Amino acid sequence: MITKYSRSILAVWTLLSIYSFADGLVTFCGQIIPEAPVVEIGSNFTALCILNDDCHNIHGSVHASQIIWRTKNKVVPKEQYSIINRTASQVTFNDTSALVSPLTCNILIEGDIEQNIYGIHVQFGLPPEKPKNLTCIMTQIEKDKYSLPCTWEPGRNTFLNTMYYLKHQWVDVIFDDCIPKSMNNTCTIKDGISFFVNTEVWVEAKNGLGEAESEHITFDPSTCVKLLPPHKVSVNISELPTVLKLSWENRFDSTLDLEYNIRYKVIDSLDWLEVPPEDTATRRTSFILQDLKPHTKYVCQLRSKVKNWTDKGSGMLSDNCQSHWSDWSKEAVGVTAEDKPSKGPALWRKILASPSPENRTVLLTWKELDPSVANGIILRYEVNVTAKPPLSLPAEFFILNTTQLSLNVQNGTYEVKVTAYNSVSRSPASVLVIPAPNSKGLSAPVKDVKVSPKDGKLWVEWTAANDNANKYIIEWCEQCDSSSCSFEWQQEPGTARGSFLRGNIKQFKCYLITVYPLYTNGPGAGKSTQAYLLQGEPAKGPSVQTKKVRKNEVILEWEPLSVAEQNGFIRYYAIYYKMNNGNETVINVDPSTTEYVLSSLSSDTLYMVQMEAVTENGRKRGPTFTFTTQKFGEGEIEAIVVPVCLAFLLITLLGVLFCFNKRDVIKKHIWPNVPDPSKSVIAQWSPQTPSKHFDSKEQIYPEGSFTDVSVVEIEADDKKSFSEQDLKPFDLLKKEKNASEGHSSGIGGSSCMSSPRQSVSDSDEGEPAQNTSSTVQYSTVVLNGYRDQTPSVQTFSRSESTQPLLDSEERPEEQQVADGSGSTSVHRYFKQNCNREEPSVEESHLERVKQISPINEEDIAGLQASQTSGSVPEREEQEAAFAGAFHPSPEGQTGQFETMGINAVIGDEMPKCYLPQTVRQGGYMPQ
Repeated sequence: MITKYSRSILAVWTLLSIYSFADGLVTFCGQIIPEAPVVEIGSNFTALCILNDDCHNIHGSVHASQIIWRTKNKVVPKEQYSIINRTASQVTFNDTSALVSPLTCNILIEGDIEQNIYGIHVQFGLPPEKPKNLTCIMTQIEKDKYSLPCTWEPGRNTFLNTMYYLKHQWVDVIFDDCIPKSMNNTCTIKDGISFFVNTEVWVEAKNGLGEAESEHITFDPSTCVKLLPPHKVSVNISELPTVLKLSWENRFDSTLDLEYNIRYKVIDSLDWLEVPPEDTATRRTSFILQDLKPHTKYVCQLRSKVKNWTDKGSGMLSDNCQSHWSDWSKEAVGVTAEDKPSKGPALWRKILASPSPENRTVLLTWKELDPSVANGIILRYEVNVTAKPPLSLPAEFFILNTTQLSLNVQNGTYEVKVTAYNSVSRSPASVLVIPAPNSKGLSAPVKDVKVSPKDGKLWVEWTAANDNANKYIIEWCEQCDSSSCSFEWQQEPGTARGSFLRGNIKQFKCYLITVYPLYTNGPGAGKSTQAYLLQGEPAKGPSVQTKKVRKNEVILEWEPLSVAEQNGFIRYYAIYYKMNNGNETVINVDPSTTEYVLSSLSSDTLYMVQMEAVTENGRKRGPTFTFTTQKFGEGEIEAIVVPVCLAFLLITLLGVLFCFNKRDVIKKHIWPNVPDPSKSVIAQWSPQTPSKHFDSKEQIYPEGSFTDVSVVEIEADDKKSFSEQDLKPFDLLKKEKNASEGHSSGIGGSSCMSSPRQSVSDSDEGEPAQNTSSTVQYSTVVLNGYRDQTPSVQTFSRSESTQPLLDSEERPEEQQVADGSGSTSVHRYFKQNCNREEPSVEESHLERVKQISPINEEDIAGLQASQTSGSVPEREEQEAAFAGAFHPSPEGQTGQFETMGINAVIGDEMPKCYLPQTVRQGGYMPQ
């Protein structure tokens, strides 16, 4: 079995052995017949591959059945093969459209290797067709030099290299062929050309599939000649204003007859005018042009040709060729002479505002004459202004070289005539009647003025009121916001019913167009309309703002867009409004309005609004405007405020009346009746004061002025004379004081057992609370001498006053100077001596006890109630003690209080200070 490696070596050896080299030439193993075939498209094609002896020497026995045909590497089906013999194989293509070059012959050698033997390139095409329409023209190159260019139609494309040959001969002379160089349908013969000699001409076409020949034509070149155009053409001015003389030279010297074609036109025109052929059918070198316009520049051209002729008797077949016109000559320009103007200038007027009511300003304006009617250069204008009755003013004449005249005339009717002058003469006068202001005799105006864009211009049409109009004036101006817009106008004949505006009409600009009929007696009333050549979107949108904002509606207002900003007719305004993050609502508004009411709005809501201007060809929105509707409608605030104010006023009046009626009660609660310590009479009492000063309690202490004040005087030295039973009530009171320090107060002084800032207004449960100002009392123990005297007793006092002690009461020593008068000081009350050492041991005697005012029963009841927390025996002992201490006995009050005073000071633990005590009904209870 042959391996893959051995097969590769065999293939290379076979490829190299196919060819044998001798003398540098390649000897092929076989060949294909035909060698270089040209195949007609759509026909059959058969090729034959023949193996030569070299194939047998190289590959051994090789048979034609081993041949494989390919078209561009594509194997041809075996059905198209046919074996002729052992060395020849034939392939046939019935449809050449499937045959693609190159066509190769291959053999299959040992190892299934396909080896190329030979290949050919097949060309496909069509045979040439018969050339048609052969024409030849004798062309003049120079004055005495000619050529014969011929053209023909080659027919269809052959897809092959096809050669064309132009042949010509005389009767006895054959000339060389003319072969086209760049194109296959024309060729120029330069030799063998002569006038009056018949020449035979035809065309032959050849390619690989065949050849074809055109028909033969015979002609005399003189009948097919194309001459050079006339030269040295000139135009001469004549004295007559409608005549020009045209001159030229010919470049054909033959005796043959010539004919000419002359044309002319106004220099700026596109239309040529031709001279009739019969007027130029003879040989010549000049021609007179007539019926021209005066003072007009003309352009002239001409051409020539040989007349066609046929002389069949002489055998010339001139029917096969026709003479041709030469090219047009160069243009020649000439100007006709001037003539008088054929018509007067178009005349119109513009009435301007005048400061005087009796006069008016008239602007006369006229058009420059068209060159076709001016017939020359206009040198000046003459204006004649004549007043009509009832005015009797002299006529005025003006000579101008401009086309405007401003007149300040009296109110009335005037006739204006304008005449144009050139170098020859003057024109007919143009007449215009200017009627008086507010004239009622104006003629009827035109009807139905319509303006529409057409072919990039504005077309104006109207309906005549009658047939008496001599002319029509179309006046227009570009509308703007100012009143100084310039106007333009044009004049049309009386038979016209429409015209294009002749002027610089701009897009997106609004024009006011007015049509006036001109009658014999003056102009009629004008009829106006507005128009745009082309509408666009507005330059900007309207700016909207609020005029008045209410609870559920708002009045919007805006400034209309100026004419320059509209860029078209405003069809409508669109109002877009919405709440924040809400749906947008659109309302269309008539363009003639400048405000609109938006209703059904929500109160106290922010809205956004925009306005849009809409034209026929676009729309534009303006800036966004925001507003907030009111929270309350008109009158709602007044309806709320007025009743509230009235109610407040009523309540205020009622409160004032109530306060006035209850002024005593209010004064008692707000400003209580507090005793004035400076007016207290307690300071007038002294331990050394004789009792005679206190004989009448009503005299010293009026009723209600100073109540429930007790003074206890105990001699300190006599404390041993008191029994322990007598001092026991005071010990109980001291214990009760220590247990009730939460009820003590330091108003005006301080307690040894409690803080000076503690409240004294508390009361026991089950009893009504009493006002501090009426229940707070304080007690004191006086140990120092009064007015530097050595006290013999300790004084306990009680007061309902809530005022603190005066500074003078705290420091009695500062009042010594004030005692010089020998009278008893009325401002010394009680001195605080809490927790301080006694200045002298001798001052511990209690001298006496004197009751200033009786203790009421409420105080006793309060004291008894406050002591209910103690034990029963203690309460009995206290009751017994107080019974003996506070109730008079036959021996007098002094003895009772002395016993109590002795027992009160025996104990060393008892401090010398204020001893406040809260009682049920009577305030502080002295101890």
